[in-house]
Parts: sequence; C-alpha cells; structure tokens
Amino acid sequence: MFRTALRNVLAHKARLLMTVLAVMLGVAFVSGTLVFTNTISDAYQKSSAKGFDHVDVAVRAKYQESKGNQVGKDAKLTRTLLDRAAKAPGAASATGVVTGFTAIADKDGKLLGGGWQSAGGNYAGPKDARYPLVSGHAPRGKDEILIDSKTADRAGYKVGDTVRISVDGPVLTPRISGIFTTDDGNVAAGGSLALFDTPTAQALFGKKGTYDEIDVKAAAGTSQAALKAGLDKALPSHLVETTTGKQLADDQAQMISSSMSGLKQSLLVFAGIALFVGTFIIANTFTMLVAQRTKELALMRAVGASRRQVTRSVLIEAFVVGTVAGVTGLVAGIGIGAGLRSLLGSFGASMPDGPLVITPGTVVAALAVGIVITVLAAWLPGRRAAKIPPVAAMSSVHAQATTKSLVLRNTFGALFSAAGVAVVLAATSMDADAAQGPMGLGAVLLIIGVFILTPLLSRPLIAAAAPVLRVFGVSGKLARQNSVRNPRRTAATASALMIGLTLITGMTVMAGSLQAAIDKMASSAVRADYVVSMANRGPLSPDVAEKLASVDGVTASSPLRNAESRINGETEFLTGVNGPVIGELTDLKVQDGRFKVGGTQVVVDKDRAKQYGWRAGSQFTAHYEDGKAQKLTVAGIYEGNDLLNGIIVDDKAITPHLKDPADMQVMVKTADGASSATKDKLEKALGSNPAIKVQDKQDISNDIAKMFTMMLNMVYGLLGMAVIVAVLGVINTLAMSVFERSQEIGMLRAIGLDRKAVKRMVRLESLVISLFGGVLGIGLGVFFGWAAGELLGTKMPTYELVLPWGRMTVFLLLAAVVGVLAALWPARRAARLNMLAAIKAE
Repeated sequence: MFRTALRNVLAHKARLLMTVLAVMLGVAFVSGTLVFTNTISDAYQKSSAKGFDHVDVAVRAKYQESKGNQVGKDAKLTRTLLDRAAKAPGAASATGVVTGFTAIADKDGKLLGGGWQSAGGNYAGPKDARYPLVSGHAPRGKDEILIDSKTADRAGYKVGDTVRISVDGPVLTPRISGIFTTDDGNVAAGGSLALFDTPTAQALFGKKGTYDEIDVKAAAGTSQAALKAGLDKALPSHLVETTTGKQLADDQAQMISSSMSGLKQSLLVFAGIALFVGTFIIANTFTMLVAQRTKELALMRAVGASRRQVTRSVLIEAFVVGTVAGVTGLVAGIGIGAGLRSLLGSFGASMPDGPLVITPGTVVAALAVGIVITVLAAWLPGRRAAKIPPVAAMSSVHAQATTKSLVLRNTFGALFSAAGVAVVLAATSMDADAAQGPMGLGAVLLIIGVFILTPLLSRPLIAAAAPVLRVFGVSGKLARQNSVRNPRRTAATASALMIGLTLITGMTVMAGSLQAAIDKMASSAVRADYVVSMANRGPLSPDVAEKLASVDGVTASSPLRNAESRINGETEFLTGVNGPVIGELTDLKVQDGRFKVGGTQVVVDKDRAKQYGWRAGSQFTAHYEDGKAQKLTVAGIYEGNDLLNGIIVDDKAITPHLKDPADMQVMVKTADGASSATKDKLEKALGSNPAIKVQDKQDISNDIAKMFTMMLNMVYGLLGMAVIVAVLGVINTLAMSVFERSQEIGMLRAIGLDRKAVKRMVRLESLVISLFGGVLGIGLGVFFGWAAGELLGTKMPTYELVLPWGRMTVFLLLAAVVGVLAALWPARRAARLNMLAAIKAE
C-alpha cells in the first residue's frame, strides 16, 4: 500500500502540482512572516543593546503621584544629583542626558526623519563617548550643532554648513560644527538626531538646569548590580529610581518584541486565510484523485485491503505532498522575508543592519503547517473512498449524497448561520470594547454556516444567471447544468473566493464610511480655515499663535493649550482657547446653556458633565500645577467629538498657572478662506518651517485617508494571495469536471459541438462559479462592514454607512476575471480531447 501511494503521487503530477502550489503559498506566507518579524526584531534588539554599552546604571526621575488636589509631576534631576551620582561608590563617571524633539530640514526645506523620529539631545563635554565624532568638533553655544552621519549623507550636509532646524516652532539656523556616528535605533530606522551643548539643549527643551536621565559608568571591577546598590544609597529614593544597563536592554528588547507581535499576528491572520482557502483546494484535489481511482481502490478492497489501509494510502499521498509543499514554502518564505525587508527600504523606512534570522521554530512551523493542513484536508476524501462498497465501485455505481445527508447538512448550515447573525446583531448593541470578541465569534459562525449552505444556495443563484447564459446557446445551457451538477464541489470552489472578497469588501465599506464620518466631523465641528500643528503632533511654542494672529488677512485665531488640573480628586486636562473668538472657529452643538468661554466661564462636553453631574450654571474648583485653585462656572454643555472635547476654558485663565505654556494646535480663520495663496502666506509667516504643518480641512481629511488607504492597500495585497489560491481552486474544479465528463464531451463533439463551443462551455461554467462566490463574498462583506460600523457609531456620532458601489463593482469584475483566467487551461484541455478516445473512456 505504501508503494502504491507513492506511485499514485507521481501519476497525477499536474493536479498535485496545483495542490503543492496552494499549500506552498500559505506556508510561504507563514514562514516569510516569521522570518521577517524575527529579523527586524533581532536587528533592533542588537542595535538598542549597543546603545546601552555606555550605560551601566541609568538614574531617572520618579513621578510624584497626584494626591488630593495636588497635580502629579516628575521630580527634577538637578546638577546636584548628577554630582552625587558621579561620587557614588563604584561610579567611574556620570553623564547628564537631555532629550527632545528637533526637526532638521534638508537643503530643499523638507523635513528629514519623518517628524516622529526627529530627535535632539545634548553632547556632554568636549568628548562624549556615546557619540564618536567623524569630523568637526563639539558644539559650542546656541549657534552650533552636531548631526548624525546618516542624516548628513541623506541631506548632503558637511561640517560648516548652515542648517534649518526647529524644536517647538520658531526656525533656528545653527552651523554644523561636527558629524557623529550613533547606534541609536531611531536613526537606524531612518530618523534624525541633532545634538547641542548641554546648556543650549536644556534651554531649547525647556529643562534649564535639569536632565531627563543620568547615565552612570561603573569603575573597573564593579558590577552593574553593585553600582546600582551604591547609587540607591547615595541618592534620595523618593526622587529617583535606578535601572541597570542590562535591565534597560532587556526591557527594550521586550518592548520591541511586543511591538512586533502585533505585526506578526496580523500577517499570520492573512496567512491563515490563505491556508484556509487552500484547504478547500486540497480537499477538492484529493476528491478528484479518489474519484479517478474508484475502481482501483475497489479492486484493492476486493483482494483483501482493509478500509483503514485504503484511507492510509490516501493520507500517505497527502503526507508526501504536504512535505514537499512545506519545504518549498519554507524556501519561498525565506525569500519573502528578505523581500519584505528590502521593500521597507524602498519606501524609505530604513532599519538596522543584520542577517536574516531563520529560527528552528520557523522551520518546524513551516513543515508542520504544510503537512498537517494537507493531511487533514485529505482525510475526509480518503475516508469517503474507503466506505464505498467494492462491488458498487467496480460497477461504477458511485455513492451519491443521500437525501438524509443533504437535509442534515442544510439544517446544520441554517443553525450556524442563524447563530452567527444573532451573535453579530447582539454585538452591535454592546459596548465597542466588549463587543470585539462576540463580533469575531459571530463572523466565524456565519461564514461557516454560509459555507455549509453554499450547495443549497448555488442552485437558485446560478439559476438566476440562466437568461444571460441562454444568449450563448447550447454552450451556455450546458455550462449552467454543469455548474449545479456537483453542488458540493462547486460550493467548495466558490467559498474559496467568497472568503477573500468578504474580507476585502468589509474593510472597504468600513474605511469608506470612516472617511466620510471624519470629513463630516471636520466640516461640521470646525469653522476655522486652517489648523496649525507640529509634524510630530508635539507641543507648539506660544510664539506660533502670536505670529499667526498678526498675519494680514487673519480674522480670528485661537491656540488649543493643555493644562493639567485636579477636579474632585480626578486628573483632568483643560483646553485653553481664545475665549472671545472660539465660537467663530468651531461649530459645536450645545445641549444645555450657551457656548460662552471667557473669564471663569467654561463649556464642558456631555461626557464630562455626566461624569461629574454638572449642568449649565454648575460650579467646580480646578487645582493647577502651581498649587493654586480657581473656581469655574459651566456656561454650557456641548457634544464633543474626536477633534474637540473636554473642558474648554479661556487661555488667559490658565496660562498664569503654567510654568511652560505650550499649544497642541492653533486654529486660524482668514478673510479669504482656504486657498493655496493664503496657505503660502501663513507658512511664510512661520519662516517656511518644515516642522510645522499648516492644514485646511481637506488636508486633515487626506492625512487620515492616507492611513486608511495604506491599510487597505496592505489588506488588498495580503488577500491577493487568497485570490491566487482561489484561482487554483477554480482550475482544479474545472479540471475535475472535464475529467468526469470526458465521455459526455466526446459525445458532444461527435454530434457536432465544435472546439470553440466546448471552450466557451468550460469558460462560462468557470465564470458562473466565480461570480457566485463573488456575490456571496460581497454580500457578507457589506453585512460585516455594517455591523462593525454600528460599533464605531457609538464612539463617532457622525458615522454612517457608505457603500462603495464603484469598488464593489470592481470586486465583482475581479471575480469574473478570476473565472476567465482560471478556465484557460481546463477549456483548452477539454477542447483537445480526442472524441473517440473520450467516448471509450470509462
């Protein structure tokens, strides 16, 4: 039986090759994901570990928790603490570290480092071991700066050049005094790093006389643990906390691993989808192979082979196919992992250098997935073949599905579908966070239910295409009959395409609806023509708001200034605005009272009002960071949104209590409205600063749209693999259909059906099956998109369902293209059958 199984593997090379391809694609995706994420994680961990080479123990300020009416704050790392750390037992030296945001412009005035990874810091002393100089000298004073070598290479800067930078808004133009190298992970990932002398860094980052961290180097012969113990004794425990360099590296590695796990899980989900779709193909392929060998298996049973031996022979074939697919998928996955890393580089997202990481776990996972999936998918056809009585099989009396089995299948399908719909509908009425699990469970149940019911659904839906197929005459009629001849096999093929289109359509519906909701929110809640912010969404200097207010043509402007406070024992962030004009810049719906901000009168969103039991006229006391308190009166209660919410107060009331006032955004309204000329005028007034974004409503919407578009493109690309696997499934189904109907095709040819008509018949059959799967997929996708939108609607009042009819039409056309392409080889094969040989075939 073992030799027979191996011989059968080699006897059906073409069809088994398609099976190997289907499994290989899924395995390649799994192993490629593991190689890619392990490689990036390992590179970042090694890079970050190098960054701690000069740190044996790090001293950080301990956060002073909020208590009662006292606002929490970080303790200050002063020069005194730095000196005490340097003199602690076992310490060789101590370096005060200052960090902050620093944007660097290239020679064309464009931002380097992408904003989020534009960092700044201090260069400690004439020689700082953390940052070896390649050329030049240490910075001296506010007019000199160091930049990292990678940024210098990208921008073409050299020592002596003047560079445009920004820390919190205003443009600075220091001279490059030197260029250094660094192991900083952000720089390795495409970011930028600028260094100032310590006093300048402290002044620019609002940390005069203080540090963000004190890095201590151990004396020779002193361990990190011993140095930490010495520092713990030398420094006040209520102000600082100490961490060894090894612990910092371990924590960083853990953080990198955790951040990569999300990406890994997302990619593995799509790999699972491809494998799930591939399972249908494997099952179909082995059903076809078993059907071809029914008499052969019956003869084996007649000469003494047991049912178990017959099933085992099919499983051995599956094992061989799975092993081949697993090995080839692993090799392809290594290539995918390397390709993804190169792809990141082509998008400008650099990463630390390092080798491809292929762990034993990746190898085991690839082989296990390939073998287990294939063997499980082949088990049912093998078991079904073993149950056919030898006499019936040799007489070509194939065991057709009984009425009882069909009723049982349809009952189970209806129950699963009903349960899935019920759970999804129940989830839409739950809290968004709590509903994620039930929503996922309901989706799985519904997809399984529809898959089970697909044979039942195929007849009426394919029958609906009959009027169109009649146009093609005999070929169209035969194609419709062939499509419903074996509904189970047709259903399995259509389901492969259905799953991919369900996910694509659902994501598209959600993304389109979210985009429309954001556009509506921006247009309905904001009257300002422009919103000004930092590229990294960090704090803006108050100077920016003052400059914008003085620009010719600006009729109203207001900063959005955050102030931490304590109210009724809870921490609340107040939003300071220009009270007299904020009503001209926003259009927030008032539920109670009136929208008036000025003096001690404030407006509160309905969620805060409900939390504290406030209504128009209520009074409360806010306690600020300087220890002072202020009694405020609720003038009105409004409906908040993602753009503007919370407690809105006049900035003149909170600014005196802030040590370092900073704005998150500035809203601007102009006499001429939003136009490219007005935008240029505002940007020039700010010194054409690359670190500052001047955006109108459409720009804000487009920014968010970019994120959705990127996500959708990623989903389309990943699910493209499932579509490729579905194409293989349609090819397999048509090949099986052609094999089963060899006699019929030969007879049709003998009575006058020419080769073109035979090809047309097979192509139309493929088209019908693919469109059937496409209709089911788009229908389910719209339902899931609506259900997910109902959850989002609870957090986004402007959300409403938007059906992307254009894209859904494209998806249906894509399903049709899949059908046409998949039919090319089977149609050609059917047309080339020798009619006499086909008629003689048993």
